[in-house]
Amino acid sequence: MLPVLFFVFVAAVARASDVLEFTDDDFESRIGDHDLILVEFFAPWCGHCKRLAPEYEAAATRLKGIVPIAKVDCTANSNVCSKYGVSGYPTLKIFRSGEDSGAYDGPRTADGIVSHLKKQAGPASVHLKSEDEFVKFIGDRDASVVGFFADAGSAAETEFLKSASALRESYRFAHTNVDALLKKHNVEGEGVILFRPPQLSNKFEDSSVLYDEGKFTNAKIKKFIQDNIFGMCPHLTDDNKDQLKGKDLLVAYYDVDYEKNPKGSNYWRNRVMKVAKSFLDQGKKLSFAVASKNAFSHDVSEFGLDSSSGELPVVAIRTAKGDKYVMHEEFTRDGKALEKFLQDYFDGNLKRYLKSEPVPESNDGPVKVVVAENFESIVNDESKDVLIEFYAPWCGHCKSLEPKYKELGEKLSNDPNIVIAKMDATANDVPSPYVVTGFPTIYFSPAGQKQSPKRYEGGREVGDFVSYLKKEASNPVVVKEDEDKKSKKKKKSEL
Repeated sequence: MLPVLFFVFVAAVARASDVLEFTDDDFESRIGDHDLILVEFFAPWCGHCKRLAPEYEAAATRLKGIVPIAKVDCTANSNVCSKYGVSGYPTLKIFRSGEDSGAYDGPRTADGIVSHLKKQAGPASVHLKSEDEFVKFIGDRDASVVGFFADAGSAAETEFLKSASALRESYRFAHTNVDALLKKHNVEGEGVILFRPPQLSNKFEDSSVLYDEGKFTNAKIKKFIQDNIFGMCPHLTDDNKDQLKGKDLLVAYYDVDYEKNPKGSNYWRNRVMKVAKSFLDQGKKLSFAVASKNAFSHDVSEFGLDSSSGELPVVAIRTAKGDKYVMHEEFTRDGKALEKFLQDYFDGNLKRYLKSEPVPESNDGPVKVVVAENFESIVNDESKDVLIEFYAPWCGHCKSLEPKYKELGEKLSNDPNIVIAKMDATANDVPSPYVVTGFPTIYFSPAGQKQSPKRYEGGREVGDFVSYLKKEASNPVVVKEDEDKKSKKKKKSEL
């Protein structure tokens, strides 16, 4: 009897999934039933798909009744996967009214999927028609922007809706014409109020911000939102991290979890905010945030910090230029350590953090080994042309290139004006303006123009590199092979 009960239990669990399953036979007939739906095209053996699965399931449950989520096993349903150009796993696509609306490029976490799809669902701005709808809307874990307009269809409401349409993928919008709501929020005729997430409520800033730019225009409303949406110290997530790029940003990493432990999450955040406010009140320019050290373990390691360091936050600053500064002192509950760190930062007394391998004791090979600590002296030597390869030790293409690149270095070893170099971009910080998104990535850094390196896009044979350098180099290129030919020619003529 027990095995039977166990089988029934397992079957019930399997049926409990909120993720819809489509096949070759029913995809076309079912996809059109939904105004908006997210579909994952996957393979059971795919590691990335396995990692996504629990997040995808959690998102489906949270979005039930709002936006459906589906999946297609491409190993068993090749026709539909082929039709929609699936060439890698997992591929996530958004469909609107049965039509492919494009790839889902948001975060692959439950929070990110839920937030992204909620903003995609329905109208750009939700029309709130009652107090209950209003309370439910602003109670969301994300910030809310609400327009209050006595006259439906007014010029101000029209401009607000333009802003909502333009920014719907990033923020949540609603509008109302209910007189009682206008009166309750002291709006006379028309107004826009930004409501910060309830779980981030604190004593250092108001929980809502009123638009006070005078005339309502699309441009002014958008600027108001972007200037105020995050407040003094937002919760950094996969969903909003791109919106915080380009800022000088201090992040305190610890066990942030507003679902399971909102009180504990705010305990440390309030201590960060207390110190932050004292500097912001002085007019200091810096943005602040808190983040889960587990969700951002890669960032934590990029700062050389330990993500398993107990309950205390670890703190670091990354500037818009990419410079990094790390707080080495232990975070204290009274905020004194953070205060000192910030004072040293603003006074210019902090040493920039570089993730770097040790500088090689000997660097006499045909290909110079560059690490973050010697990048300036080798690559940014204004008197030298430098060809540098950014590689990863595990990269197959890099391994194939290695003997050819070494041969190139040997051929040019007698040229005093050219340096052939390489850098492990996984073990060292890559400085601006170099951008490395894949391996190998090769740049030419001309003498006297070190802030304008050129990305090398040519062939990867030795002759291709030599031809490129002969065209781009600041001085005539000295190739060892050419010298050997001259020597032989000279000996022949002497005979």
